[in-house]
Amino acid sequence: MNVNSSCFGIFIDINDTLYCSMNDDHKVIKRWLNDSEMISTTAAGTGTRGSASNELNCPTGIFVDLNFDLYVADRDNDRIQLVKFEELNGTTIVGKGSSNNIILLSRPSGIVLDADKYLFIVDQYNHRIIRSRSNDIRCIIGCYGKGSQSHQLSYPVTLSFDSYGNIFIIDSSNYRIQKFDFLLNSCDNSSSVQSVYSSVLTENHPTYSPTGCDLQNYYYEAIQMNVNESGYYSLISNSTIDTFGYMYGGNFYPSGPSINLISKSDNRSGEHQFQMRPFLRSTTANILVVTTDSANVTGTFSIIVSGFNNVTFKRLINPDKCIIGGSCNSQTKGIGITLDDILRYEINQNMTLKNQSLLVKISVALTMIMLIMGLINSILSLLTFQNADLRKVGCGIYLLASSITSLLTISMFTINFSFILLNQMNSSIDLSTRRGGCISIEPLLKLFLYFDTWLNACVAIERAINVYQGISFNKEKSKRLARWIIFILPFCISATTIHEPLHRNIFEYPVEEKDTYGNTEIIEIHRWCVINYSSAVQDYNTAILFIHLIGPFITNLFSALFIIFGTARQRSLAQTSRSYVTHIRKQLREHKQLVISPAILLILAMPRLIISLLSGCVKVSDKPWLYLLPYFISFTPSILVFVVFVVPSELYLKTLKGSLRTWQRRICH
Repeated sequence: MNVNSSCFGIFIDINDTLYCSMNDDHKVIKRWLNDSEMISTTAAGTGTRGSASNELNCPTGIFVDLNFDLYVADRDNDRIQLVKFEELNGTTIVGKGSSNNIILLSRPSGIVLDADKYLFIVDQYNHRIIRSRSNDIRCIIGCYGKGSQSHQLSYPVTLSFDSYGNIFIIDSSNYRIQKFDFLLNSCDNSSSVQSVYSSVLTENHPTYSPTGCDLQNYYYEAIQMNVNESGYYSLISNSTIDTFGYMYGGNFYPSGPSINLISKSDNRSGEHQFQMRPFLRSTTANILVVTTDSANVTGTFSIIVSGFNNVTFKRLINPDKCIIGGSCNSQTKGIGITLDDILRYEINQNMTLKNQSLLVKISVALTMIMLIMGLINSILSLLTFQNADLRKVGCGIYLLASSITSLLTISMFTINFSFILLNQMNSSIDLSTRRGGCISIEPLLKLFLYFDTWLNACVAIERAINVYQGISFNKEKSKRLARWIIFILPFCISATTIHEPLHRNIFEYPVEEKDTYGNTEIIEIHRWCVINYSSAVQDYNTAILFIHLIGPFITNLFSALFIIFGTARQRSLAQTSRSYVTHIRKQLREHKQLVISPAILLILAMPRLIISLLSGCVKVSDKPWLYLLPYFISFTPSILVFVVFVVPSELYLKTLKGSLRTWQRRICH
């Protein structure tokens, strides 16, 4: 055969017809070898580069089957063309433009059809071998990206079979020929499953900065990839634009692109593609972010995933509410909302209280009111329970200690609010002072708060024991036990909350803007107290919250019910003229405050539990009032010791009046 340009591929069919794919002339020619005259005719293509059904673009590998149908690897059209015998118009059976376009090719260079009508394709720029038959198309070799390992290829060119079905591949960039053995039992267990996701980046897509510090004008699409079986999966992009890929485990935060990043890949695989082989987990979210090499670029793209099992895709509209900070310095918010979170965007830096928002001013007023009420509550309670007669049993000692802890709680609440307010208003406060307050104030506040609620629970338990033991109740033993519990309880509470100061720190980031010359300048620096728990510590923290809130409530409630039903049982045995139910009703009327009081305290404390368990992704700044008021309400039990314990008791009120008269005489004299 005489040709006027090079033949990339040749093939001889069963009729001794020689075929030549002319890469530079964009056509395939043929000649019957038994013809005495050396005349060639066109088998496919027009000689002009194109993508129409009768055109080719740099054809490479060719194959002719028993029906004399011609298969062409139409290289630069990224497709496989089937040209029927004695026809010039082809049909795209694999790749770009095919009706079954579940897999994309990139510069296919070789093609072989076996006796079972399986088509084997050398997908050169994807560095793999594809096997296709009707609706069954999958990667069989090189499915996990470019490389030089035994299961990898690098720009393969052609392949051939021997009589045993083994595949031989010219692995050009690895300077070798690879042999892959055919095993009868291999295909059902180890063949790779292909999944494809296709989309278009448009100007309506969100933008961000992949590095975190550049201008945020790179369009991106976040895709959640769900797998049924954990393992390594091969991801390859196919696009007309220059794409980059970033894989995240758990969550993706546009303002913090380095958070949760597990792998990334640029277009160094060639032809505007990225490829990676990340480990995808079936138990967590696997999020692929597809973006571009240059800013403000849009276009179509496809992601081909090969692995053990099918992969399902879900496009994510990702809210950036779980991040605090800026593009160059950011941090994920944990579970739970603190006072710092609520007031973070409400307090204006370097401004006096007069120039602060209405929310801040009202917060200051509420804090002062709660402090005054707390002082009055604690003073009246201390005047009541400092009486020696009331402290002859453990109950009086618990209530005296509760009077002190309620004062400490409301005082620490005021200090915490003042510390947050002053830190945000005055940017000149040094970092060590901020860090010391961040680590210590809130944990101390919780210590006093939990201490106070457990002391109230101890009061309920002692009353129940008193009813149960009756005249055999040992007052001296009760006093000794109370002193020991008051001494040990703070250490027990501290042991359960020691994790909090260890995970607290000051987070700071600069707010920047560009001047008229394009230079970046820092206009202010934000410094916030943040908590960052791991998932295990967060689970532990949640359990501790429930224990310290629900525990005292259950203790109070069951003790109250025991007192009511126990007293009713004793009365019914002594006064047989009345039924047990009648005695229960009487006891409920007489001691209803024992049931009502813990229920009220629980209702008032519930906002604290809810706020502590809210996701960090809640955008507090949208409705700060909705979170600020429950936060204040949750601390009202600390100013209600007098109302809950003293006011309902005639004995305690009588003792208080006596103490007030004593102090009045001391002052007058």
